[in-house]
Amino acid sequence: MTKTIPAAFAALSAVALSAPAHAQDTVTLSPIIISGGLTPIEAARYGRAASVITAQEIEERGILSVQDALRAVPGVSVNGTGHSSTQVRIRGGEGNHTLILIDGVEAAGGDGEYILTGLETANIERIEVLRGPQSVYYGSNASAGVVNIITKKGTGGFEYGGSAEYGAGWMASGFVAFRDDRGGLSLGATKRDDEGWDYSGADGEKDGITRQTLTLAGDYEVAKGLTLGFTYRTSEERYDYDNTNSGATAPSGYVVDDPSQFSNRDEKTMQVYAEYETLGGRLTGRLSHERTENAQGYNGFTPTVTKGEATKLRLSYGLDGAVSEGGHILSLLAEREADSASSNPVYARKNDSLALEYRGSFDSGLDLQLGARYDDNSVFGDSVTWNAAVSYQMDSGVRLHASAGTGVVNPSYSELYSNSTWSGITYLGNPALNPERNRSFDIGVEVPFAEGRGLVDVTYFNETLTDEITSVQTGPTTYSYANQAGDSKRQGIEISGRFAATEDLDLRFGYTYLDATNPNGSVEVRRPKHELALGATLTTFGGRGTLSADARYVAGNFDTRYFGSYATAQLPDYWAVDVAASYEVNANLRLTARVENLFDTAYSDSWGYASRGRTVYVGLSSSF
Repeated sequence: MTKTIPAAFAALSAVALSAPAHAQDTVTLSPIIISGGLTPIEAARYGRAASVITAQEIEERGILSVQDALRAVPGVSVNGTGHSSTQVRIRGGEGNHTLILIDGVEAAGGDGEYILTGLETANIERIEVLRGPQSVYYGSNASAGVVNIITKKGTGGFEYGGSAEYGAGWMASGFVAFRDDRGGLSLGATKRDDEGWDYSGADGEKDGITRQTLTLAGDYEVAKGLTLGFTYRTSEERYDYDNTNSGATAPSGYVVDDPSQFSNRDEKTMQVYAEYETLGGRLTGRLSHERTENAQGYNGFTPTVTKGEATKLRLSYGLDGAVSEGGHILSLLAEREADSASSNPVYARKNDSLALEYRGSFDSGLDLQLGARYDDNSVFGDSVTWNAAVSYQMDSGVRLHASAGTGVVNPSYSELYSNSTWSGITYLGNPALNPERNRSFDIGVEVPFAEGRGLVDVTYFNETLTDEITSVQTGPTTYSYANQAGDSKRQGIEISGRFAATEDLDLRFGYTYLDATNPNGSVEVRRPKHELALGATLTTFGGRGTLSADARYVAGNFDTRYFGSYATAQLPDYWAVDVAASYEVNANLRLTARVENLFDTAYSDSWGYASRGRTVYVGLSSSF
């Protein structure tokens, strides 16, 4: 089947790939956690568990989607029903307990979680993953953690570039930006047509994804100390999926190849903001208005539109110097949020919040974060969340870190107000539901070795979820929702490390052990007990080439069989290996190749859903 790349994307890629060569500077990202509180904080001073995936790592490993980038992060489980419906669970929490942000704006509109589908890594600068409750700073749905996806904005002067790839489908992207001392403007575009694979495993119609994304951002210092800015992102997607057969007697018969099933999804996120700095940088402020609007429809029917809006005012004061110097800082956040869904237009919600944070850095190597938040919700009662974190850097280079806190997740519209019937089963909401509440603590140690060429971090975490919302049968053909009695327990160990074995060989590894149980002691589904990630990147051809390999092992993953006896059973353990390579033709043009699932392993993260087989891609990328 012949594929034609749309003219706009082809032209943008052609300009980027054929432009004359210029010297390219290597940019080293500062070790800053942008999302770590009400103001950015250095990673070495951050007491909570966090990981950062950089654009360089994404490029070297040949990672095409955000969901694949997250698979190797300790404490994070990524699974779902094919690549068009993927959830992210942090430390064993539910999918809607992880808040996903794009440039600091909530990716999900309204009340629902953000389901990862074809969200691409093209034009992404970095991905920050914060583990543990973050509700003090981000409110509901940040109960287990936060993923903040930060797009490219340009680093200085005039920049442009792009990439194109062909394999099981094709992808093209382009980026252009200009930045000077007073501000900048950036534009990114991506088009992806992924042929996909047959989720049923019957070698039938392939369940593909077509997605195109446009990002636009700008900021400008209009007066000394006053900067105005905006971000805008729009994405259109169509994906295929298969039907299911609850009368199946084996996993191979549960997912049924169905070429008629498809979904259309439109996403928009935007924000406008003003930032102010005075008193020599000791007082800073940020006023922003954010909006998210998503629409999703199935098989041509009227889509459901979910919306979320937030107005935020943040003030920070440096008690002993400029805020940017990171000494002792006191910050205040006032926020008003509103969300709605077209499926329940009468039940829009509003929330007013006030949060306070203290950050202190001491000469002894001790860093402290304390935060508290009060929420006044129009539907639920008031709630208070808090957190505390400490980091201590020893003279030996060993760093101790620990944190504790609470998080909250509000019930969804469906859980509150549903009144719908599917296949003869009626689901009724429960307006008396309470929010789910999570309390957590962790403690860890970060140890350098081999004269600083290596670093390993070991963290123990313990989380307790109270009032977990679950569906309950209320009649022969009716279901509703209720807060479970008792606590859902989650504990485990996260290990991450890196090692520069030689000047040309970098090794990386991550491991998560997770014990997650329901109040009755049964295992929580789709939360593997063991996840191991091993990776290596070799620089070759005198620095002009790279060869990267990543292996992932998953064991102890349980899922409910929605067929036969409907029992929860353990999925087979598996290894999956990906490899990627690149070669720098000149200072601006690079050849790329990658192979997903190198050994063509058949595996599944959900009962009945087949995995993708071995897939080969080749491409070009450039930057100027």
